[in-house]
Amino acid sequence: MLPLIDQILTTAGCGDSPAVRQAIEAACFNQTSFVDAVLDCEGVRERDFLMALAKALSLGWWEPEDEEKPAESGIRRLLPAEIALRHRLLPLFTEETEGGSELDEAKRTLHIATFDPLNLVAHQRVAASLAMPVVWHVGPRTRIVEGLQKLYGLGADTFEKILRGRADWGSEELKDEVTVLDEPEDEEASVVRFVNQIIRRGLDQRATDIHVEPQHDRLRIRYRIDGRLEELPVPENIKSLQASVIARLKIMARLDIAEKRLPQDGRINLELDGTPIDVRVATIPSVEGESVSLRLLAQQQVTLNRLGLTSTVRPVIEELLKLPNGIILITGPTGSGKSTSLYAFLTELNQTHRRIVTIEDPVEYKMPGVVQIAVKPEIGLTFAAGLRSILRGDPNVVMIGEMRDLETTEIAVRAALTGHLVLSTLHTNDAIGGITRLVDMGVEPFLVSSAVRAFLAQRLVRKLCPVCKAPAEVEEPYLRSIGFPSHVRGQIMKAVGCEACRGSGFQGRLSIYEIVLVTHALQHLINSRAHPAEFMKQALKDGYVPMRGYGFQKVLSGETTIEEVLSVTAAGERQTPSPATPVVATAPTRLAA
Repeated sequence: MLPLIDQILTTAGCGDSPAVRQAIEAACFNQTSFVDAVLDCEGVRERDFLMALAKALSLGWWEPEDEEKPAESGIRRLLPAEIALRHRLLPLFTEETEGGSELDEAKRTLHIATFDPLNLVAHQRVAASLAMPVVWHVGPRTRIVEGLQKLYGLGADTFEKILRGRADWGSEELKDEVTVLDEPEDEEASVVRFVNQIIRRGLDQRATDIHVEPQHDRLRIRYRIDGRLEELPVPENIKSLQASVIARLKIMARLDIAEKRLPQDGRINLELDGTPIDVRVATIPSVEGESVSLRLLAQQQVTLNRLGLTSTVRPVIEELLKLPNGIILITGPTGSGKSTSLYAFLTELNQTHRRIVTIEDPVEYKMPGVVQIAVKPEIGLTFAAGLRSILRGDPNVVMIGEMRDLETTEIAVRAALTGHLVLSTLHTNDAIGGITRLVDMGVEPFLVSSAVRAFLAQRLVRKLCPVCKAPAEVEEPYLRSIGFPSHVRGQIMKAVGCEACRGSGFQGRLSIYEIVLVTHALQHLINSRAHPAEFMKQALKDGYVPMRGYGFQKVLSGETTIEEVLSVTAAGERQTPSPATPVVATAPTRLAA
C-alpha cells in the first residue's frame, strides 16, 4: 500500500483495520473510488478520515455552519448539474481575483467542495467545462450530498440534457406541451427515471404522501413525513416538464391522460426491496394544471404490538375484541390513524374459527384469510348495499370502513343486535362526540346504547428520535397550567436533531387514545338524551382517561414531547383534565351487557 495512504489511515485511526485494507484492495482491483470504499467500512469515522485526507493533500476543510446561508445567486449555473451530481462536487461560492469583475468569469475563482479529491476524472471534467480557476476543499460526504440535493434538486442531471435539447423550441410550445408520449425516447426515459426517483426517495424517507402541485412559476413537490409536509428540492426549470411528469404518474395509475377537467382516482402497485407498496393516486384539476396526490401504503402486517398501547389500555382493547357482538367505533379526523388501528384489531381477530368480512372505500391493506370488498358506487355497490349482502353470508366479524350515512349505520346497528361484532370509524373530534354524532345522524338513542360497546378516539403524535433525544427542563408552573401530573414519576425528554432523523428530532409516529366504555350508567344517560357534559362526568367515574392524559403517559415514558401532545389535543378539547384528574387509568367499569 502507498505510504501516503498508510499515513492518512494512521492519522484517521483506522490504519490497523483489516476491513479497511480489504476494502482498499477491492477498490483498486475493481478500479472504483478508494475514498468511497473506506467511508463505507464499518467503524470508520467519516470526519476524521476526510480531515486527514485534506491535511495530507494540503487542501482546505469545509463544513457547513449550523445556520446555513442561502446559496450564492446563479452559482448552480457555473457548474453543470451533470458534472456536479455525477462526481458529487458542491460549488460553494465565487470570489473576485485581483483586478477582476463580477461579469468576467475568467477573473473570478470558484470554490468547490468534494469528499473525494483523488477523483482525477472529476478534476478533468471541471477544467474542461469551466473558464475560471478553481479552489478545491474537502468536506463531509453526507453534507455534500445534502447540499447538492438542495442546490440542484432531484434529477437535475437528467433534465439538464432535455432542456438543452429544447433550446431552439419556442416559449409558447413549452407552455402548451402535451404528454410524455409525444416526446423523444430519451426524454421519456428521463421523465420515467425522475418519477421513479421521486417515489423511491419518498419511500426511503418514510413519507406517507407525495403531493405534486403545479404553481404559477414552478412545480412544487412535497412529502408528508411523520405528519409534516416537507418540500423536495427540484430543478429550477422543472416547470417546463410539468405535463410530462403528471402524464407519467397518470399512466402508472392507469388513468385517462386526456381527461384534465375532472378528478380521477387510481392506484399503482410497486415493490421496494421485496416489500409490496400500494400507492393510491388522486388527481385534482386546478387553475395552474392538474395536482396529483400519492398515498404510500406499505403492505405490512399491523398488530397490537405496533400500536404501542400502554399497559392500562391494551387489556381494555383485548377485552373489547373478545365480545361476541356489538359495535366498536374508532373516531377521529382524517389522517389520525383510524384505519391502521382497525387493521390491527382485525389481525388480532383473524383466526380460523372466525369469518371476517370487510367493506371499504378503498381497500388499503390486503389481509390473508379476510374477505375484503371494495365499494363501487358507480355500479350500485355502496356501503349499505354491500353490508346487506355481507350479513347474508354468515360472518362473525364485520368491518365497515366508515359510517357515512343513516342507512349504513342502521344496518350496522341491526347487525350488532343480531349477534355480530362490528368494527367501524366515525369522523368526530373525541370519543364522547361519537354518541351525539350517531344521534344527530338519526339513530334512536336506545339503539345507540344497546348496540355500541365502546368509542375510541385517537390522534397521531411524532415519536422522539432514540438516537438524539435528551432530558428537558420544564418549569413547574407551566406543567400545572396544562394539567401535567406532578405525582407521577418519569423523565420528560426533548427533540434535539441528528443525521438519523434528518435534523427533525423525531422518527415515526405513535397513537394516543381515549376510550369511553358504554356502561349501564352511561346507557341510562344516552337513553334520556342527557347533555354531553353529563356523558363526560359519568365516563370519568367509569375510569375514562382523556386523550391528553394518555399522551402525558407517553411523555413520561420518553416516547414523545409535551408540545406534540398539546398540538393534537389542545384545540376544542372539552375533555381536558384538571390538575386533580388522574392520568394513570384505574380498572375500567364492566361493559353493559
